[in-house]
Order: sequence, then structure tokens, then C-alpha cells
Amino acid sequence: MKLLKKQILAKNGAGLIVFRPEEGEDLWHAFHLIAEGDLVRTTTLRKVIREGSTGSTTSTKIKISLTIEVEKVDFDAEACVLHIAGVNRRENAHVRLGAYHTLHLELHRDCTLEKDRWDAVALKRLDEACNPEMGADVAAIVMELGLGHLCLISGHMTITRARIEVHIPKKRAGASNHGKATTRFFEGMYQAVLRHIDLSKIRCVLVGSPGFVKDDFMAYMFSQATKHGEKELLKSKSKFVVCHTASGHKRAVADMLADPSISNQLIETKVVGDVVALNKFLKMLATDQDRAYYGYNHVYRANEQLAVETLLVTDTLFQSRSTAERLRYVALVEAVTANGGKVHIFSNLHSSGEQLKQVSGIAAILRFPIPDLCEDDDDVDSDDGSEKAFDENETNFSTGYGAQVAVDDLGLDDMMPMISSAFD
Repeated sequence: MKLLKKQILAKNGAGLIVFRPEEGEDLWHAFHLIAEGDLVRTTTLRKVIREGSTGSTTSTKIKISLTIEVEKVDFDAEACVLHIAGVNRRENAHVRLGAYHTLHLELHRDCTLEKDRWDAVALKRLDEACNPEMGADVAAIVMELGLGHLCLISGHMTITRARIEVHIPKKRAGASNHGKATTRFFEGMYQAVLRHIDLSKIRCVLVGSPGFVKDDFMAYMFSQATKHGEKELLKSKSKFVVCHTASGHKRAVADMLADPSISNQLIETKVVGDVVALNKFLKMLATDQDRAYYGYNHVYRANEQLAVETLLVTDTLFQSRSTAERLRYVALVEAVTANGGKVHIFSNLHSSGEQLKQVSGIAAILRFPIPDLCEDDDDVDSDDGSEKAFDENETNFSTGYGAQVAVDDLGLDDMMPMISSAFD
């Protein structure tokens, strides 16, 4: 993201920025920066109807600059377009005040965002958006025989660029169908690599599968690259890292990122740092329960005692339509930071963010044990139901194996194998 202008008052945090999204990740950042009640100004096309002297009408689309007060924001990750709906708040020759309009923010289109208050979370995200090192520099290929996914991984998004599925019949003596189908599958994955991975920018390509599928694919891919003279691919052979995964489904990407041998190579990237932090929390929840808590009430109480060493929170909690709810999570992040704690904000477009969401979306690793933190929890009421994911009897918890079980029926010993299975 290119920051063209920044005017934010230090006194109350009010102000505006002018930015230009230059890649898909920038629109994702803008999606989280823009909140209900903000003012957004950008160019748009508006249909204008004119009536002639004879009573006939003609309609034309003209390009205008429009400022709207935001009511709703939607992000289309595949099309890389941000849809911002609201009402016009600046006089315009073609659009009356109060008229509804939807702005479509695309790449390379300047945009002005004005807020009554830029909080710490918004400012941190703005800094991340303007950091060129946060781009998609890791690709992941997960496969099993007949099914494969190619994903691009950035600091905040895991986007599936290709899904290859080929029916592969069983091996039979004297039949060649199995070998031909396997070749078709590998060829599809090979073409996806050529089409979707820019090896001049990608620093690492992770290739994972059960068994020896990954090794057979690597051999096929580089033999084809040699045959067809794909110099860039051959030159980048050292960027490909093979590892074991349980399946070829997209969720297996989390298995690769949690593998210590992989995470140690990519520890400086945001997504791996988040996975490592979540993995540490889940293991601590099983082995040292008094230093690992989840749910707003528990984390809030722990922070009151200056005990929070690492705060883990999903970005969806900052998108609540309730201003009061958003502000209390922002206040908690600011308080933890002020107390010297480290904050990880997880993207819901990463599997790690989905995992954290299953344990209420907020968790903390403590500096020291607090054994009696749960005992006083009944004295605190959650005014917005932030902990309802684990407080309501009817809530279900996904085991990851296709079954749904009631949370109240599970003890901690029952939950941990389910939660940590995606990381161990």
C-alpha cells in the first residue's frame, strides 16, 4: 500500500489518510481499516439520467468523486475488489446529499479514509500495510493422489489459486489407466505452478503430501521443466521445500507451517509467527493450564494483574457492528501493549485464525501462573456475549473429524487432542 497523505491529530486521534492499494493484500488491509461511520472518498461511476426538451431521457455513466459515510463493507478476495456502501455526505452536482451509493475500490485507485479516532489497532494495521516485506512471499502446494491445492500465503491471507482434482483408478496388473491418470494429475499441478507462482518474488514454495506423492511430483515437475526449458523454475529449485502433510486439503497448509523444520526457516514472516504463538498456547493449555486462558473475561482479568505475556486475537473481533464492543477489544490490545505484552492479530483468512476462532477468538499466554482465575469468572457478566462460543449449552465444537459435540460435554483432556491435532 502506498501512503500518499497522513493527517492524524495526536490529541484525539482524529484525522485522515490518502492511500493507493497496489496489490490484493492492500485491499484486505483497507477492509479492516474501514469501519461503519467512517468517511470514504474515491472516484466512482454514477448513472446520470438527463431529460431532453422533447421529454425523452438519456442515461450516461460519468466519473465523479464521491464521499460516503460507511454503512457496510464487503471484500471479494478472488476479484480483488472492495465494496463500500453508504450515504453521500458531501455536496455533488450529480448525487444529492443522503443518497445511497456503493463505491468499488480497486487496485491503483486513490482513496481517502477519514476517522473520528484512529486507535492503536488501526494504526498498527496501517503500518503493516505500508511495509513491503508483508507481501505474499510463500507459496504452498498440498496434495494427495488425485487432489491438490496451490495457495499463496501472505501476512494476512491464504488464497487458493488452483484446485486440481483427477479421478485416479486403482492399480491393476496389465492396466495403464492408473499411470495415465497420475500423469494427468501431475501435469495439472505443474501447469498451476507455472501459471500462479511468480518465482522471482516468492521466497519459498512448500510442497507437502502423505507418503511419496510429493517426491514423485517434484521429480515429474523438474523433468518437465528440463524438457521444456523452463529456466526460471530450474533456477529456483532450491526454493522448493518438501514436508509431510496428512492430506491434500487446504487445511493441511497449517500442518506445514506448524512443522518446526519449516517454521524455523520462515519464522520472520507474520503468518508463521502467528502459527507458532497459537501452537505454544495450545500446548500450554494442555501442560500448564494456569498460564493459558481464553475468552474475554479471563484475558481481561489476567491483564488487570499485568500477567499477559502474549495476546492472541482474531481480526473479526474488531469488525463488530457494535462500536462499544470494538472499542473494548481495542482497549484491551492497547493495555496489553502498554504493559509490555506482545500482540498477535490473526487473520480469519488463515487456518490459524480459524483455529483461534474456535476458542472464542481471544486467548492469552501468561507470564506467571494464576490458578484461581476461573473461580471468579461467574462474577463478571459478558455484556456482548463475546464468550458465548463456550458458554451456551447449545454451542457445538468441531472435532475436525466431521463430528459435532457439545462443549459442555467436553473436559479439557477431551478438547486438547481435537484442537492440537492440526498442529502436532
